[in-house]
Formats: sequence, C-alpha cells, structure tokens
Amino acid sequence: MIYTIYHSTRFIYQQEVGFSHNLIRLQPRNTPMQNVLNFDLTIEPAAAEIEPYDDFFGNHLHHLLVREPHTVLHVVAQSRVKIDYDSVERVRESRQNVLGLTYAQTQQRMMFLTPEIIEAKQFGLKSPLLSIASADILNYALLSIKPERSLYEGILEFMGRIFHDFAFVSGFSDLSTPVETVFAEKKGVCQDFAHFALTALRGIGLCARYMSGYIETKPPEGAKKLFGSDASHAWVSVFIPGYGWFDFDPTNNMVPLDQHIVLGYGRDYGDISPMQGVVLGSGSSQLGVMVDVSRE
Repeated sequence: MIYTIYHSTRFIYQQEVGFSHNLIRLQPRNTPMQNVLNFDLTIEPAAAEIEPYDDFFGNHLHHLLVREPHTVLHVVAQSRVKIDYDSVERVRESRQNVLGLTYAQTQQRMMFLTPEIIEAKQFGLKSPLLSIASADILNYALLSIKPERSLYEGILEFMGRIFHDFAFVSGFSDLSTPVETVFAEKKGVCQDFAHFALTALRGIGLCARYMSGYIETKPPEGAKKLFGSDASHAWVSVFIPGYGWFDFDPTNNMVPLDQHIVLGYGRDYGDISPMQGVVLGSGSSQLGVMVDVSRE
C-alpha cells in the first residue's frame, strides 16, 4: 500500500519580511513498517540555502534560509510512503507475545542497563514541554496499569479511558497550556492527549516518546473525501523491554498500524514540530496549514 501526502504551510505577514530562517521537519522517516519512496520540498519565495540533515533522534530536517523580501512564505512538502504488510503482521504477532509481561516485571527488567534500555531511558524523564506528573495524574493512570496486570492491556485500557473521558475541542489549548489544565478540563486535541499520556506514563516509570505524523481519514459512507481535509497527527510509543516500542493512539482509541504514517519522534512536540524559526520584520502573521493523505 502506498500513501501520498501533501502538506502545505503558508505564512502571511502583515509587513514585509526581509529575512526568514526556519527548521522544517516534513520529511517522513523510514521505519520497519514504512519506506519513503520519494520526497519533494517546494519553497516560495525561493530559498537562498536549503541544507538537509538528521537530528539527534534521527528525524529528517531541512535548514531553510530565505533572504528575498516577502510578505508570504509558502512551504509545500509532498511524500510517497509505502507500508510494508509483512512488517505490519510481525507487529501484530509481537503484540500477542508481549501480553504476558506484567507492569511489575517490566519495572524489574528496566533495572538491567542494556544498550536498548539505556537509549530508551531518555524518554522516561521530564522534557521542555512536560512537567512532572501530579498525584492525580499518576492515580488516573494507575487505575488501569496495575503491578500484576499485563502492561500492554493496561496501557490499552488507559488509552481507551482518555478517548472516552476527554473531548476533542480545537482552539481550547496551545503549546503553553499545562497538562494539568488539559486533565482538569478533560478536553484538547491530539497533541494534548499525547502530552497527557506521556506525562502519566513517564510518571509511573515507563519510557514513552511523542510520535508525530499523519493518519488516513475516511469520509462518511457515500461521501467523497475532500482534498486537504486531513491534518497532522500525534500519538505515543511505549518501550517494553525485551520487545521494543509499541504505538498507541489515545485520540482515536486504536493501535497504529497501516493507517498511521510516521513523520518522526521526540520527547514532546517541541522536538518534532513541523516548522520553527525566526523572521526579521514587524507586525503580526497568519498561519494556514492544509494536509491531504490518500492511498494511491
């Protein structure tokens, strides 16, 4: 199966900008389940410099420098990604194997500092956008994740409770909204639910990373899918020693497999935000984003 992804980002500035310096994270990464067939990046006005490189986590970045004065910056990323069904089936099989491992056994295994565990532990600490979990958040997670219960089943239930207890409300939050506020109000968007899950899971001693990417959405039965009606997406991945990383999507209460396309991962949204940078100019700006994900 092959997905085509169109991601358009347009900044409209109130006053002319004389200089724009950005980091762009819009190229999907290769994973055991997906292979990037091609990637194309278009910038208007033309960039004076474009330098690709990989960050600390192995995510693909492009350093972009625009020196031409402009009032609109338009960045379009187009990708073709192939999902490998054999790898998807192997992930399904590994889920069955991991069901017998309890939360208590997981904590014991994490004490053995193998190279894989040492690498995973960087995703068990607080990060720039996430604080230490409060007692109420810890207790919320521990209602599902119990010492003698299967860790995988406990996380599944925990994600399902987020799905049922929290409302998806656009515009309620931004990157400065504390996780405690999201928890108290029980609403937010996919980034908020991922941040909340990460805070809780790390708080009870697990290693979990923020996953950024896309998800295939389908229109109602009988309706035609509108181009550009998709959006970027976020979910979480939890490290289970001896088995590796397992993804969970609390926004949709599902296990990501062939409908999710991975852009990259990090400790929180700040490590894998699609675009960030500075401009030389004055006045306000407007941001418009359009995403389309479709099967070929």
